[in-house]
Amino acid sequence: MKQMDQGSWNPYVAGALTGVVSVLSVWVAGKYFGASTTFVRAAGMIEKLFMPERVENTAYFIKTAPVVDWQWMFVVGIFIGALIAALSSGSFRLQAVPDMWAAHFGARSGGKRAAVAFIGGAILMFGARMAGGCPSGHGLSGTMQLAVSGYISLVCFFIGGLFTARQIFKGGGKS
Repeated sequence: MKQMDQGSWNPYVAGALTGVVSVLSVWVAGKYFGASTTFVRAAGMIEKLFMPERVENTAYFIKTAPVVDWQWMFVVGIFIGALIAALSSGSFRLQAVPDMWAAHFGARSGGKRAAVAFIGGAILMFGARMAGGCPSGHGLSGTMQLAVSGYISLVCFFIGGLFTARQIFKGGGKS
C-alpha cells in the first residue's frame, strides 16, 4: 500500500468535510451539489458579450439564464478551497506535466497532455449535459438522497475512470 505524502490531506477527513458541506448546502441554501451547468452558463455569459440576441433566443438560456448564481459561486469556491488546501498542506506547486504523466510519456509531452485534457473535458461535458448533470450532481447529491440512479452513476464513473486510466497508462513505460 502506498504511503500518503506528509503534505496530503487525510482522505477520511476530506470525505467527512465533503459530507458536512453537502448537508450544509441543502440545509442552509436548499441546493444540492452540482457544477456542470456553471460551465454552460459561463459559455452563455461569454457568448452574450458578442451576440446577446442569440443568447436571449436560445431555448436553453430562456429557461436557465446565463448569470452568476449560487452554483457558479460554488465552482469558484471549489477552486479557492482547493488552492487553500494545497497551500495549507504544503503540496502546492506549479507544474505543466504531472509526475505520473511525465513518467509514462516524457517530461516534454505537455502538448499531448493538453490535447488529451481538452478532448477528455469535452467528452466529459458532453456526457454531463446529456445525463442532465455532472458526477458531483449525480454521484454526491444522488447518493445523499439515497437515489438508486446516484449509486449507479457513481459506480459507472469509477469504472469509466479505471478503464480510461488503464488505457492511457498501460505498458508502464514511455511511448
